[in-house]
Amino acid sequence: MKRTPAAWVVMGVSGCGKSSVGARLAALLGARFIEGDAFHPPRNLAKMAAGVPLGDADRQAWLLALRAELMRTLAEGECVVLSCSALKRAYRALLRGGEAYPVCFVHLHGPRALIAQRMAARRGHFMPSSLLDSQLRELEPLAPDECGITLDLREPLPQLVEQAAAAWPR
Repeated sequence: MKRTPAAWVVMGVSGCGKSSVGARLAALLGARFIEGDAFHPPRNLAKMAAGVPLGDADRQAWLLALRAELMRTLAEGECVVLSCSALKRAYRALLRGGEAYPVCFVHLHGPRALIAQRMAARRGHFMPSSLLDSQLRELEPLAPDECGITLDLREPLPQLVEQAAAAWPR
């Protein structure tokens, strides 16, 4: 039986576990995984590496590229999981790209101290922990009218993946 193409966007601030949850969720669901960070233009990566937060204008081309990849993948009949900060409601609306396919969100949320600890432990990542507070200020949690769930990132990775999979759009 062929599944209806659908997408989960695993969202949240840097260091919350988007890539880890997203990759495992995609494997469990037999979906394609898209690492959102791979779509950042070099100027965005350089800006963040220098400790400068991205603004809406910086994110526009990145979000449009992610939306195009999501829509292309869905149009090909594949299910997909994307890791992307999707910090603002407007960003999430852009990623949904209309109502042609279901695109829902998994918001990984948790205490600032734990996220900062995770960021500090990463080696070789372009995003410095000094940008965490700017991301937390920008973050607009999922609204009741947005398709998605909020998960506590303090849960073990297997449980987060199970919870997200249980809410997969059918």
